[in-house]
Amino acid sequence: MKYLLMLVCFVHATGCLGQGISGSELLDKAIEYHDPKDNWHSFKNDFSVIMETPKGDKRKSRINIDLPASSFKLTTNKAGKTIEQIMVKDTCILKIDGAAIISEKDRASHNISCERAKKMRDYYTYLYGLPMKLKDPGALVDPLVETKTFKDKKYLTLKVTYSEDVGRDTWYFYFDPTSYAMKAYQFFHDESKNDGEYIVLSGEEIISNVKMPKKRAWFYNKNDQYLGTDILSKTPH
Repeated sequence: MKYLLMLVCFVHATGCLGQGISGSELLDKAIEYHDPKDNWHSFKNDFSVIMETPKGDKRKSRINIDLPASSFKLTTNKAGKTIEQIMVKDTCILKIDGAAIISEKDRASHNISCERAKKMRDYYTYLYGLPMKLKDPGALVDPLVETKTFKDKKYLTLKVTYSEDVGRDTWYFYFDPTSYAMKAYQFFHDESKNDGEYIVLSGEEIISNVKMPKKRAWFYNKNDQYLGTDILSKTPH
């Protein structure tokens, strides 16, 4: 039996590290590493993200997430203006320099809307809540764990799809086979076209006892084109 298992691993070129652990077990181990005391569900804190582009531009954002209150706030500075996008449950509040009365011209020029505020909430809570967010309703964790080489390193690989009412992308998450730390992930809109992007993680920042990636570097799947890096800090800028 042992010889047969090794032969199967060899034929499929996946190695054997992924054998003997299911997708749900891998996810539990990854969550135990990133959120050992189950603090994400009561997360209430500020953090800052500096977004660097290939052109050398930098954009600073301050994010406040209060999960018990279902509250999210994104504060940015653009063209000398302080812009606040706030979601409290399903209620949206938009402000420019503290004023909630905003003209359509200012909304357009600063690219703010309630729809965008909701997307920003979902974006930040999803990415900085990984891998815990993979326990959310609608996330379909593949029971098969494979060992794959991704960017010259071997990882335990978890495939996740979503129910149609949640999302249609296919995601792959790459975990260190020893510590179960999340090291990279990628998504495809249509995997047969090799579209979408991959994200390489490095460093860690511990915020409210949750281990989050310090840096996230983004690339296109199709040609490895570098798109930018998000740098996390627990100290608001």
